[in-house]
Amino acid sequence: MVTTLSIFILVSLSLFSFGFVASREFGINLNSSASGIEFPQHPSFNVVSSSVNSGCNHVTSTNMLTREEQTSIDSQDEDDFAQPKEAVKFHLRHRSDGKTTEVKDSVFESTSRDLGRIQTLHTRIVEKKNQNSVSRLAKDGEKTVISSQFELSGRLMATLESGVSHGSGEYFMDVFVGTPPKHFSLILDTGSDLNWIQCVPCYDCFEQNGPYYDPKDSTSFTNITCHDPMCHLVSSPDPPQPCKTENQTCPYYYWYGDSSNTTGDFALETFSVNLTTPSGNSEIKKVENVMFGCGHWNRGLFHGAAGLLGLGKGPLSFSSQLQSLYGHSFSYCLVNRNSNSSVSSKLIFGEDKELLKHPNLNFTSLVGEKENPAETFYYVQIKSIIVGDEVLKIPEETWNLSPQGVGGTIIDSGTTLSYFVEPAYEIIKEAFVNKVKGYPLIQDFPILRPCYNVSGVENLELPSFGITFSDGAVWNFPVENYFIKLDPEDIVCLAILGTPNSAMSIIGNYQQQNFHILYDTKGSRLGYAPTKCADA
Repeated sequence: MVTTLSIFILVSLSLFSFGFVASREFGINLNSSASGIEFPQHPSFNVVSSSVNSGCNHVTSTNMLTREEQTSIDSQDEDDFAQPKEAVKFHLRHRSDGKTTEVKDSVFESTSRDLGRIQTLHTRIVEKKNQNSVSRLAKDGEKTVISSQFELSGRLMATLESGVSHGSGEYFMDVFVGTPPKHFSLILDTGSDLNWIQCVPCYDCFEQNGPYYDPKDSTSFTNITCHDPMCHLVSSPDPPQPCKTENQTCPYYYWYGDSSNTTGDFALETFSVNLTTPSGNSEIKKVENVMFGCGHWNRGLFHGAAGLLGLGKGPLSFSSQLQSLYGHSFSYCLVNRNSNSSVSSKLIFGEDKELLKHPNLNFTSLVGEKENPAETFYYVQIKSIIVGDEVLKIPEETWNLSPQGVGGTIIDSGTTLSYFVEPAYEIIKEAFVNKVKGYPLIQDFPILRPCYNVSGVENLELPSFGITFSDGAVWNFPVENYFIKLDPEDIVCLAILGTPNSAMSIIGNYQQQNFHILYDTKGSRLGYAPTKCADA
C-alpha cells in the first residue's frame, strides 16, 4: 500500500514482442506520452557550460507538451524531493501502430535477431569494449562522477506494452526530453548502458516515428567537453579525435555489433515525465542533467524508436544515474505477450515494498564483480536444469563464467526467447522429446524444435521446467513461459534455443512473463515472484 506522497508515474513503454539482445541495443522510437519526475539537480553531476550550437538544422516538433503541462512543470517545487519520500510508481501506457504480424513470422524474425544479438554480446565481452570506464577515471585520479551523496526511498512505476504484433521483442519507455519538453520513445535495455537519442543534424540515421531531437530547441541541453572527466565514461570514435579547444565537444562511439552503432556528442539534458498521485492529480516532474548521447550517426534495427534507454549495471545507464534518487534497485513485471493493448506491463525504479512482501518472492545471487568482467550485464549462476521432475545430467561447469568472460548466464530484457549453450540445449531438447507423450511430433519445422501438433487439444499436458541456481534457489516456470503456441496452425514449440557461436546463455523476456523481476545491485541479487502482471 503506497503511503503519503507516493506517486504513481505514468510512462509509456512498449514491448516489441519477440526482441533480441542485439536489437535492444538498437534505438527505437515510440509514440506515447511519458511520465517523468522532477528532482533537484543531481549532486554528482558537474555541469559544463558550453554552446548549444552544434550546427543543427531546426526541426519543428509536434511532440511538445501543452502550455498547461509546461506551466505544471515550471510550477513544481523541487524541495518536494529534497528529503526522502515514500515510493513513487510509474504507470506506462500501451502503444500500438495498428500493424499486425503473424505470430510465426514474429517468432522467426525475433529469433534471427536474438542470435545476432547473442553473438554481439559475446564479442563485446571478449573484446572488452565499452567496459572499465570507472577504472579509467580512477587512473586519472578523478572521483567517479556517479557517486551518490544522498538516497531516496522513492519508487517509480511504469507500464510496458507487449509488441508481438510489431515483430520485435524490445520494451519501450516514453519520455519528454529537453526544455521545453518534447516526446520521444526509447528502447529499454538491461544489456547496455548508454542512453542516446537520434539528433539533428542526423547525417546517417534510421527511420523513426516523429522528428529527430534538436538540441537547438532546448535551453537545458549542455554539451560535455572533451576535457571534462565525464568524457572518460564513453568510448571514443576510432581513430580517437584529439582534444584541441576548451569548448570542444566530447565525441562518443557505442557499438552493438552487426552494423548497429551510434556515434555523436556526449551531453547533459533534462528528462521529464508525467506523475499521477494517488489522489488522481497530474504532476509533471523532471530529472535534470541526465548523461546521454546525442547521436548524429546511428545504424541498426530499431523499428521506429528515437533511441535507447540503458538499464545495465554500468555508470552511464539510466538506472545507475537514478541511484542517488531511488536507491540501487529496479524491477519490472511483463504481462503475457498475447495480452490486448489495454493491458500493460510495469517498470519500477526504487524499492517496491509490496514486492518484498510477496510470499513467493525468491532470490538468487548475481555473479560478483570479480567473476563478472563485463560491468554491464546481470549474471546468475545456474547449477542444474529440471525437466519433468528430472534433474538433467548437464555438467555444472557448463554454466560457469570464466575470468575472460566466456560462458555464464545473463538475464536480459532485450532478448525474446531463452538460449542455452549447445551442450546443455541438446540435453534439454532431448529430455522434452522423450517426455512429451500423446501429441504428434512435427518434423523439420523451421527454427524451433521440438514442435507438436495440438489440433483439437483443449488442455495441454507438458513436462514441467525449472532452473536450480548454485545458491540453492529454484525458479519454476509455467508452461506458457517455455512453450509457445503458433496459431492458426495449432502447433506448440519449445521456446528455448541453443547458442552455437557463443558460450553465453540467456534467460529472455518470454520466459520472464508474469514474473515480477527485481534487480538489486546493492544486495547483488536477482528476485523473481510469480505475479499476474496485468493486475499488478
